[in-house]
Amino acid sequence: MTVCSMRYFKKMRLERYLAPFSTDTTGTLVTFFRLLTLLLMLACLTPRAHAADVVEITRAYIEASDEGYKLAASYSFDLNHDLDDAVQHGVPLFFTTEIELTRPRWYWFDEKAIVARQTSRLSYNVLTRQYHVSLGGLQQSFASLDDALFLIRRPSRWLVAARGALKVGQTYNVTLRMGMDRDYLPKPIQVNAFNNSDWRLASNKKTFLYTAE
Repeated sequence: MTVCSMRYFKKMRLERYLAPFSTDTTGTLVTFFRLLTLLLMLACLTPRAHAADVVEITRAYIEASDEGYKLAASYSFDLNHDLDDAVQHGVPLFFTTEIELTRPRWYWFDEKAIVARQTSRLSYNVLTRQYHVSLGGLQQSFASLDDALFLIRRPSRWLVAARGALKVGQTYNVTLRMGMDRDYLPKPIQVNAFNNSDWRLASNKKTFLYTAE
């Protein structure tokens, strides 16, 4: 919506503006100004670009361990009114992190060394008034939404590949994305979610280099 309020517009009785012109001059002028007002209000309803909610990747790096290669990352985002309301009414939200490591090759396409996805589930139990975050078969419960979101914003290190998946000493391009995954939403809600920018919550693509250890 623009400065003009849609709610105000809906409440107005448009019939009075569409009434036929009166035969007297005064009635004609009154109707004319009513029609002019209507046209101005319709002009105010011109849609504007809606800035979709963005997840900011505030930290991201790869570290080597005895198990393999882990992603350490943190994110900054908030749920808008629609998403918050959905959670409070028992609709689970899913957040997917996608990572890809590629190695440039001058003679052929880049080598895709690692492609991995990880999805966490945020839900609310209306009866127990507890929030739950599920990830990889494990679930933690929280008394507040902020505490539950903290775990999603600052997840534990994620093992994205085992030892041997990367060539030591080689430099890789890392591409990282994170956001709400609408594919996991209940089917009746998906139609609205994919056509409503208020249901889009995603990061821009973040890229950085990593030299395998």
